[in-house]
Amino acid sequence: MITTFALLCLSLSLVSKAIDVDSGDNTRGFVRVKGSQFKLNGSPFFFNGFNSYWLMTVAADPSMRYKVTEVFRDASTAGMSVCRTWAFADGGSNALQISPGTYDERVFQGLDFVISEARRFNIYLILSFANNYKDYGGRPQYVQWARNAGVLLNNDDDFYTHHIVKGYYRNHVQRVMTRINTITKRAYKDDSTIMSWELINEPRCDVDYSGRTVNGWVQEMASLVKSIDKKHLLTIGMEGFYGDTMPEKKQFNPGYQVGTDYISNHLIKEIDFATIHAYPDICHHTDAKTILKKPLVIAEFGKSSKDPGFSLGSRDVYMGAVYTYIYRSARHGGALGGGLVWQILARGMQQYGDGYEIVLAENPTTGSVISRQSHAMSTLSHLVSTAYEN
Repeated sequence: MITTFALLCLSLSLVSKAIDVDSGDNTRGFVRVKGSQFKLNGSPFFFNGFNSYWLMTVAADPSMRYKVTEVFRDASTAGMSVCRTWAFADGGSNALQISPGTYDERVFQGLDFVISEARRFNIYLILSFANNYKDYGGRPQYVQWARNAGVLLNNDDDFYTHHIVKGYYRNHVQRVMTRINTITKRAYKDDSTIMSWELINEPRCDVDYSGRTVNGWVQEMASLVKSIDKKHLLTIGMEGFYGDTMPEKKQFNPGYQVGTDYISNHLIKEIDFATIHAYPDICHHTDAKTILKKPLVIAEFGKSSKDPGFSLGSRDVYMGAVYTYIYRSARHGGALGGGLVWQILARGMQQYGDGYEIVLAENPTTGSVISRQSHAMSTLSHLVSTAYEN
């Protein structure tokens, strides 16, 4: 879900993590972090990527899986190497989790296909466990499930504090991470195709704007994830709002508060890198490098065709500006590892369009902008790696 996009802010360093390569029949390395950079098989990993949140839902219908293949093929051809997508669909139609602890195997096999197909096209995945919003269930669905079971709750923010609701979420995390892929025969937690887990897409909390409520939840769930899986990276899924840790920087929030704290939430040691979904300032960049000491990813950015004065040319210029910022930061030793444009669709998927959609096969000029960035980031990875070796 995209907030208003201007330009950005970023860069950082990080808590050192061990670098290792897949074991067993895995042939690709796990993405790691060391210092201010992402690493892959011991070398710097700078990437250009995309969001396609719908992959599992579409792949749940075997007759529609060609659309997943089309997006991965086109993205791979454009040099994109990371994709962020949902590993949730809670309640409602075409749900993965029909009710707490009850799953639709057909939909899970759709996610199996997404992971196996991403691996085939050499694309790493960031898999999100839940949504803040009611789309695909989200926090409202978890709270409603508890209410249906007779639990007295005040509002959707009880998602972060009530033990019953937290139990539902914890069970989902465990179920996804320990899932054995029916195609690859590999547990998700052992599959290096997955670059990172994401706790929740754009967490928000209206009852506590300080960020402390979300902070407690992140600490608990991050510890859970790492207790099950120490191979994969973990991020929160935050937009980048400042909270009480640095109240003087709340002025950089876009006019309102959402109950998260960019600083304290990302300082949790189990969180491996920070994300941002907006903002035109350089504060997040500087704070990530000097305070968080963790890599940063622009996990969502884009330009909507619904914006006044939109044109394909204006979108290409905007994306080019974002890409230039990312590249320059990475080239000059910043911790900005890459960006994920919102969103890539296959042809004939108008029902998933939100104004931000890009169909690579139908948008050659935008595809060229994306390809140039992919090539630049890949070349930079090689150059920095060669410099290290020398």
